[in-house]
Amino acid sequence: MTVEAEAQFHVLAVDDSLIDRKLIERLLKTSSYQVTTVESGSKALELLGFREGQSNTASVSPNQHEIEVNLVITDYCMPGMTGYDLLKKIKGSSSLKDIPVVIMSSENVPSRISRCLEGGAEEFFLKPVQLSDLKRLRPHILKGKSNCKEQKQEQQQQENNNNNDSSSTSSCSDNQSNKRKAMDEGLSPERTRPRFSSDSLTVV
Repeated sequence: MTVEAEAQFHVLAVDDSLIDRKLIERLLKTSSYQVTTVESGSKALELLGFREGQSNTASVSPNQHEIEVNLVITDYCMPGMTGYDLLKKIKGSSSLKDIPVVIMSSENVPSRISRCLEGGAEEFFLKPVQLSDLKRLRPHILKGKSNCKEQKQEQQQQENNNNNDSSSTSSCSDNQSNKRKAMDEGLSPERTRPRFSSDSLTVV
């Protein structure tokens, strides 16, 4: 049952090295993940539906996604767009920011690792990536899916609140008119009379 559940998770692997792409693809498939591989960060963004002309805060419509990706694992050193650049693009998009990103590198550079983790990466794997490393992916995928669900619920709630604004405004105006009417009635000559009439105060 766990294998079936993991098979539903889709990982996008990004690496300019064909050998490394084949290796990570084989490891991911061994771990029962669905895998798509691309050779560059720009190709990855294209696959995710992100266009270069968009600003960092641009929203990507779900309809633009060619595939649903649950996690991106990318090499750090790539020509054109590095893994860190790809990370910043994904985390800067309102619609892609909840997709977990894992960085891989053959160089153990502490400052680079810290930079990526501070930039939003979930993990930093040293190459060659081991099967044991990939076991750490699942919690990040589940967390990412949970965040996506919460974001959708918040958006739906916001839409519902916007729809209720017009009706609540009209009910507010109704309440105000009712209050005004009640105040007018309270100030009528009949209501301004003393509670006790002179007859009730007469001593027998």
